[in-house]
Amino acid sequence: MKTAFITGANVGQANLLVKALSSQGWRVFAGVLPGAPTDLKTGGNVTVVDQDVSNTESVKKSAEIVTQALNGQGLDLLMNVAGVANVAVGVLEAADLTQAERLFHINTFGQLRVIQAFLPLLRKNAPGSRIANYSSGAIIANPVGAGIYNMTKHAIHGMTLTLRHELAPFGIQVTSIIPGGVLTGMSANSHENTKKTWAMQPEAVRKIYGPHLENVMCKVLPDMLEKTGSSPEQALEGTLEILAKKKWKPMEYLGKDVKPMGFMRRLLSDSQLEGIMRSTFKIPSYKA
Repeated sequence: MKTAFITGANVGQANLLVKALSSQGWRVFAGVLPGAPTDLKTGGNVTVVDQDVSNTESVKKSAEIVTQALNGQGLDLLMNVAGVANVAVGVLEAADLTQAERLFHINTFGQLRVIQAFLPLLRKNAPGSRIANYSSGAIIANPVGAGIYNMTKHAIHGMTLTLRHELAPFGIQVTSIIPGGVLTGMSANSHENTKKTWAMQPEAVRKIYGPHLENVMCKVLPDMLEKTGSSPEQALEGTLEILAKKKWKPMEYLGKDVKPMGFMRRLLSDSQLEGIMRSTFKIPSYKA
């Protein structure tokens, strides 16, 4: 029986992954935020483990629980899925640095904490064990208003690239999963939510950036999500296809909107790709 630990499994893609892998015969440890609502319960192939990825002691404790449950065995798979996207939103000039630090503690340092705590278990099952770190299609598209989130996801991919070198001698594969937009409950009210986010920007910032970027943030980007985003079922199917691959690439693209961007990233220069993104997002150019 293969073993996996999946972070952020309260809801969303991680929740669906727990159910899918356990139904395929995996023994799955589901990391869930303490006190957060979830439909997961310990039973059968699933063991629910409290874990707050932003808290070092909580992560260490979760690793101890899994180590004890495995009774000398190791892990075959670590899925670093936990993360949030609705913190420190807005143009970078007005970014709240306290909230930015909070986002890094969840998205980036959270994944690092989990890797540090669970690597001994993954080494036990090496060669052949794997780590999948969830980055984001934002590191290709670089959407306006999501700069801090984008920074956390760029950092995750940088961490992944270094881990690929450091863990290659052990036969442990590592990849960055690059998901596009997924039409979940969190994104259901994207137009309304972006308007609220824009309204929360300081008035002076709205006056400066409004003529150029308000339409991009409040209409263009939400419209694109609704038209090109993947359903949860499509995203799950794509993730299972990635897990079935024998050899992982540094970046594994997930979603019908992000796969074309991955192709363009390989084919075009950085400047060409940037130009396409600006045109797609309807970001106006400077006019003297």
